[in-house]
Amino acid sequence: MNQDISDCKTIRVHAPATVANMVCGFDVLGFCLDEPYDVMTLTLLEGTSDIRIRHVDDHDLPTEPSLNVAGAALIALQEELETPVGFEVVIDKRIKPGSGVGSSAASAAGAVVAANHLLGGRFDPTTLVRFAMCGEKVASGVKHADNIAPCIYGGVTLIRAVFPLDIVPLPAPSLFASVVHPQIEVRTSDARQILMQKVFLKDAIKQWGNIAGLVAGILKGDKALISRSLEDVLIEPVRKILIPGFDLVKERSLAAGALGGGISGSGPSIFMLSADRATADAVAGAMADVYRSMGIDHHTYVGPIAKGGVRIVA
Repeated sequence: MNQDISDCKTIRVHAPATVANMVCGFDVLGFCLDEPYDVMTLTLLEGTSDIRIRHVDDHDLPTEPSLNVAGAALIALQEELETPVGFEVVIDKRIKPGSGVGSSAASAAGAVVAANHLLGGRFDPTTLVRFAMCGEKVASGVKHADNIAPCIYGGVTLIRAVFPLDIVPLPAPSLFASVVHPQIEVRTSDARQILMQKVFLKDAIKQWGNIAGLVAGILKGDKALISRSLEDVLIEPVRKILIPGFDLVKERSLAAGALGGGISGSGPSIFMLSADRATADAVAGAMADVYRSMGIDHHTYVGPIAKGGVRIVA
């Protein structure tokens, strides 16, 4: 066995939810949440290259490695190993699939981070992102990294390019996220199919300005700049039709003091950023009130933008 493999044979990780796009940054910006998170246990299998997957949840996800996001990510990792190594993966998926907070990314990222630890840490974070993107392709048909990167790096990440992969970690601003997840499903693949294939130059220019402003606001810690940059003129106007109550949730959240926000990933979850915990709690309450009045089941989460990504817990 390669000497880079650690003495530890089993490890457990918490793979957290993430918010992709950050309103204007479609496929290039994302940030990490403290919770919810998947709980994953990986065991190193010697003398085999098998990948064995077992779920201890009620989501009925595939266990065939090539059809499972964690399995596909581990297959990509195995392809760059000189010595055959197998893994047993037990997944307690606590991030509901189709929720818009990086459910597939959490499983893919958690699998490769745990495997890398068992292998003695031979791969750097960018390489782990590249492996985990193979899981995202299983889920949505596209190798995107805006959920994967913050799940592995933590904080806020900018995906400057995918081929070749160029990730720019940004400092986690001292902001709190409020997320509401109405209990409906929006498949990422379906949400991508309705996007416009052509955009007006004036809209593209406005979007570029907002992305640059948001990144500058994060780097400067300028909450006012962050607030006025949280505007999407390309994706949100199309995707919001898939999310009942979206406009009212946004209106009520801003009235409650949120800096801004929008669709989390492809939805149906909606996120808002606030300057402090008290405001974030009030915003979450306003979000919940909208769906309560509509008779739609929902979950809410409130917490800081997490500075760390996948966490090794045992």
